[in-house]
Amino acid sequence: MDKTVTIERIEDHIALLSLNRPEAANSLSRELLDELQRALRKVNRDDNIRVVLLTGNGTKAFCAGADLKERKGMSDEEVTGTVKKIGETVRMIEELPVPVIAVLNGAAFGGGLEMALACDLRMISSSARVGLTETSLAIIPGAGGTQRLSRLIGKGQAKSLIYTARPVDADRAYALGIAEYIHDPDVLMEEAEDLARTIAGNGPVAVREAKKAIDRGMETNLEAGLYIEQKSYRKTIPTKDRLEGLTAFAEKRKPVYRGE
Repeated sequence: MDKTVTIERIEDHIALLSLNRPEAANSLSRELLDELQRALRKVNRDDNIRVVLLTGNGTKAFCAGADLKERKGMSDEEVTGTVKKIGETVRMIEELPVPVIAVLNGAAFGGGLEMALACDLRMISSSARVGLTETSLAIIPGAGGTQRLSRLIGKGQAKSLIYTARPVDADRAYALGIAEYIHDPDVLMEEAEDLARTIAGNGPVAVREAKKAIDRGMETNLEAGLYIEQKSYRKTIPTKDRLEGLTAFAEKRKPVYRGE
């Protein structure tokens, strides 16, 4: 049986995680969630990985959300447990110490968009559509969508998308700020790899600390956020990479960072 999640090392420091249920629009079955959690733990243990790309196999969907065929046969208790598991998996993505880029190769609905919202950046195919469509099924987003979307694009726009359950096209998603990048489908992965390569070429300790400072600082007031920033800044000072950056600048060459 094919794996429902695959891991590929594109380059030394870039990992590609792919949801691999194209026949089911890469929907979140319990098997896929188990395999995705194992893949995320594996990535988290690998100190050599500096950037993660997360995408869906096929051209139809990034992830259509929960596997509704599987859910139809569940008890209320089983549904609650599965939704909790989706939320835990999404949180694992968010808590990876390195940048995670969602490569939205196709539709991202419900839990699929919630997964993308937990990533650091989102790159969308110009042919894709996204939405938090749960209220059309008489439920609400249960894996962080009400919280992350409102923080990303503002309360009013988030309410509009969630209350109406209407998907939006890629241009609208980009204009709203749901995605930071938009590209034609035929160059999407190439552009994603190029972006990942650019990030991976920067000081890995610095990038990790920048992620930590931004994420933690956003949840507090400015004074506390500035303190968090200074703590993270100080961690970069004694690194060999910082000295390598200065030396490379003086020698007019590209720095070679080792994460030390």
